[in-house]
Amino acid sequence: MTLDRDKVWTGDLNRQALEPQPHVTVGLYDTTLRDGEQTVGVVLSPEDKVAIATALSEAGIDRIEAGFPRVSEEDAEAIRLIMQEELQAEIWGFARAVPADVEALAELGVRAAVVESPISDGKLAALGVSRASMLERIQTAVRAATESGVRVAFFGVDGTRADLGFFRQAYEAAVEAGAAEVVVVDTLGVATPEAAAYLVGRTVDWLGDVAPVHWHGHNDFGLATAAAVAAVQAGATWIQGTVNGMGERGGNANLLEAALALEALYGIPTRLELDRARALGREVAERAGTPLEPWKPITGENLFTRESGAVAAQFHDPPAIEPYASGLIGATRGIVLGKKSGLDSIRIKAEQLGIDVPEDQLPELLAKVKAKGVRKAGLVTDAEFKRMARGGRRVAPS
Repeated sequence: MTLDRDKVWTGDLNRQALEPQPHVTVGLYDTTLRDGEQTVGVVLSPEDKVAIATALSEAGIDRIEAGFPRVSEEDAEAIRLIMQEELQAEIWGFARAVPADVEALAELGVRAAVVESPISDGKLAALGVSRASMLERIQTAVRAATESGVRVAFFGVDGTRADLGFFRQAYEAAVEAGAAEVVVVDTLGVATPEAAAYLVGRTVDWLGDVAPVHWHGHNDFGLATAAAVAAVQAGATWIQGTVNGMGERGGNANLLEAALALEALYGIPTRLELDRARALGREVAERAGTPLEPWKPITGENLFTRESGAVAAQFHDPPAIEPYASGLIGATRGIVLGKKSGLDSIRIKAEQLGIDVPEDQLPELLAKVKAKGVRKAGLVTDAEFKRMARGGRRVAPS
């Protein structure tokens, strides 16, 4: 989408610190239906996956990894159903560097897929596979896929812990065998943003213009969004992630957060319709049965809700208290009452509810609200506030 810069109130420091930098549109590759479903305890039915895929496509996500058909018949059925929807987004599959995995995708009519293979010495040792054998597996699987008409993005598992020399061998071997794209993978979320930029930059240098580079990161150290942005600055043109950051352990890079950061802070465009982001986050959370943290970027309920009286005093001037407009991500602004309220909080809430409270009675009403908030150890509801404020005063009809 084209971001309305008038709705972003971040000042000029970022531009001064960052320029010059690339402003090429970055593609968003969503793996909620595969990597996201690996969240402990989450099971998405084929019908859930169709609904999520539809919402992803409508929100402007470019590519959807619909599943791993060799893992279960349910995944295969989900892919069949999703492909019948003829969505705007490209539908991708997932396969290991095993010909049978690729055949399962080709039989379903999938025309693009990630083909994964472990490339760190630690992973190879755990599997009892030599480097030479793994290179052979990679090339065999990639050739099988391309010969079946499947576009391949090679995905080197645990790439951020791999020997750089072997990393290069594996990626060059995959491209030689026909991989059209490559994914730099931080499987355990161990890369700093600087390391992500370094490895992506080296990959871009090694492969030149032959294959677009993706970044796929996890959030075990809380750096997934920062690493994704750094990867883009180093030349990655695709970011892989999940809605709400779902995934194993600490989760994957949150694709919505990465897109917002790229768009609003770095001026790097994506095709995400940001005003659909919150609805998309809720849809996924409800179907996955995973709660949304209220203080999270984009999807959090607290983002544009104010309890503090000091902040409520500036509520009339959104740029004074918020970094971007609520409408940018499809949110609404609001005042809630409780222990931390102030006189302006009472004025605003009374006006919203159509309650006429004389100015000289505001302090007494504020004291009641604060006391109620302390007793409840929570917020004062609108109904409770109306009862406190009524006291013979006029309440406008709702």
